[in-house]
Amino acid sequence: MARPVALITGATSGLGAEFAQQLARSQHDLVLVARTVAKLEAKAVRLRTDFGIHVEVLPADLLTDDGVAAVSARLAERERPVSVLVNNAGFSLVTAFENSTVEEETEHLRILALAPMQLTHAVLGGMLERRNGRIINVSSVSGFIPRGTYGAAKAWLTSFSRSANLRYGPRGVQVTAVCPGFVHTEFHQRMGANMSGIPRWMWLNPDQVVREGLAANAAGKAVSIPSKRYATLIALSKWVPDKLAAAAGNRGR
Repeated sequence: MARPVALITGATSGLGAEFAQQLARSQHDLVLVARTVAKLEAKAVRLRTDFGIHVEVLPADLLTDDGVAAVSARLAERERPVSVLVNNAGFSLVTAFENSTVEEETEHLRILALAPMQLTHAVLGGMLERRNGRIINVSSVSGFIPRGTYGAAKAWLTSFSRSANLRYGPRGVQVTAVCPGFVHTEFHQRMGANMSGIPRWMWLNPDQVVREGLAANAAGKAVSIPSKRYATLIALSKWVPDKLAAAAGNRGR
């Protein structure tokens, strides 16, 4: 019997690499998407060796129409259908909105919101036909607080996931927004953010974020906020003035 296939964007580092690891461990074949061919190939070799699964590599830049089209085409394949889509690719701008260019903000929005929407649309038809599928959108707790255009884009992604899960869950397609806080990955280092002011208790490990996210998706939950402490913080944030919530959310800038 053929193994289920999972496609992961931003698969060579951070949460994407952890999603690949955990899905491989549960005997999913993988399609790894990222921009750098060498990193993709190296990751694929390790996963094939460690778990005995089939791993495809798909180099693509989701900031380009060609990159999105290539990944969308793979998602739409019927002969080797994708059962799990993980929209993980992303980045954040460290500059304030007034100091960013419109081009930078447009690329930011394209990666965080437009690309996940396009890829979800590409895979959804086949999943609905089969009445089976799982879609995980890596969002952020930033979507629940005033956090610039990053938080605004993540708020859109979380809302989109909730709506999609409500509509398509009864038809066999479970959609979940995974909303972590600060995670020990290369994410903040790549964006050049100073994270020295973040307390140790606010940091999460990637394995916990992914494990809880996959479990929530399997259970049909629309939103996963990994760890009880972050779930509690977000619940309390509804009663905190925007100024205080924004100050907490922007500490890593």
